[in-house]
Amino acid sequence: MVKGSQERGIEAGLTPVAPWFQLGYIIPHRYTDLDSYQFYKVAPDGMMLVTTGLNLAEYTLESVEDQMPAFYSALDLLAKKPVDRIALSGVPVAAALGRKRMLALLEEASARTGLECDTDAEAHIATLKHLGANKIAIASRWSDAVNAGLTAYLADAGIEVLTCKSRGRSLSQNKAASALADHELALALGREALSEAPDAQALLMPGGLWFAIHAAPILEKEFGKPVLLNILSTTCNALRSYPQRFDSSIPKADPHWGMVLASAYKDSAAST
Repeated sequence: MVKGSQERGIEAGLTPVAPWFQLGYIIPHRYTDLDSYQFYKVAPDGMMLVTTGLNLAEYTLESVEDQMPAFYSALDLLAKKPVDRIALSGVPVAAALGRKRMLALLEEASARTGLECDTDAEAHIATLKHLGANKIAIASRWSDAVNAGLTAYLADAGIEVLTCKSRGRSLSQNKAASALADHELALALGREALSEAPDAQALLMPGGLWFAIHAAPILEKEFGKPVLLNILSTTCNALRSYPQRFDSSIPKADPHWGMVLASAYKDSAAST
């Protein structure tokens, strides 16, 4: 029987000699670049990302429906790997399906694989609730239609979007964007959103293809509010699922990357 990474990590003395946690990640496109690059910047040493991909053509329900057979295939592939958890990347995927259907799909995925399954959108919701935030600002690189879908999705979870600042782009445009230009865009849109909505308790900058990882700690320092990115929320949610994260022998996330990951090592603000 194949041993999970947690069991193998314990045998190795809970050190990063071997991965102590493996996160299966289904990304919406066939290649992996910024997803893994940003994950290995923010995740504690010893966490491993195991990716497989879909081939989403655009941010539409039709495109998502077209990729459902590939989604089930990706689940089956990851279930054969020693992963501890599976997450579906792509907030527009969840926004297109709607929260009721997305939650049903995650329940089906868990039953199919025998693993806890998550998605970036639900990781954002769980993180916001963990932080005690129910009023947020959004900065995005998506069209009004995608932003409206996301706003409705969050509303279903009791989260109010006070403002949304966006530079609408297609999926192909986001794939071709410059990392440096996207960093500057993240700072500009983040500042615009938080300045317009001073009552916002957090800033959400969704998008796995958005190179915003360096902008997040800058914006947190300027505004004193948590900044949520896909990779931050999904990694944080994965960490919260790992009970041994408080063990002194388990490497911790670098506090440089901000409030979201730091919250994985704290009690929920909503329950205190």
